[in-house]
Amino acid sequence: MSGFLLHLLRHGAPATPGLLLGHDDMAPTAAGLAACTQRAQSVDFAGIVASDLRRCAAAAQAIAAPRALPVQLDRRWRELDFGAWDGLAPAQVSCAALTAFWVDPDAHAPPGGERWSALRARVAAALADLPGSDTLVVTHGGAMRAALTVLCGFVSEQAWAFDLPYAALLSLRVWPGERPMAQIVGLAT
Repeated sequence: MSGFLLHLLRHGAPATPGLLLGHDDMAPTAAGLAACTQRAQSVDFAGIVASDLRRCAAAAQAIAAPRALPVQLDRRWRELDFGAWDGLAPAQVSCAALTAFWVDPDAHAPPGGERWSALRARVAAALADLPGSDTLVVTHGGAMRAALTVLCGFVSEQAWAFDLPYAALLSLRVWPGERPMAQIVGLAT
């Protein structure tokens, strides 16, 4: 079985970059949208799925329009919910709390936020529902890292090692099944 190509595209820069944006629904900049549409020109796909948050949905719509493809919005592709930290600059969060989160995001979830295992579980469910044809998913850095742990078997520390700036494109060949697997075939940052 040859599998299918899964292209994970991180949304473009939001109006205020550098914040802990989880479920806060901040709009993307025009430059952020342009970066995503330009990046997506380098790949072929039969379908587009996106997080329902504006910074992803707007990019997906801009990419889909010239290709006359529908966009499927799926809230399971949202970023980790940062709870009380959502919308804050990292400097506004206690250094000790933020460090504990980065070291073990499951044991030290943000106050009122989501555990890493919950993000991983919802991304795994979203991956299982993909059609099995070449697909572009416009999503967030955390969801992309969660996909790497599900598909490639990385532990969270390994997934954090990937630099995924705004408009980064991570391409994987996915072999679906009871226990899906993938191979990274490209990363454009």
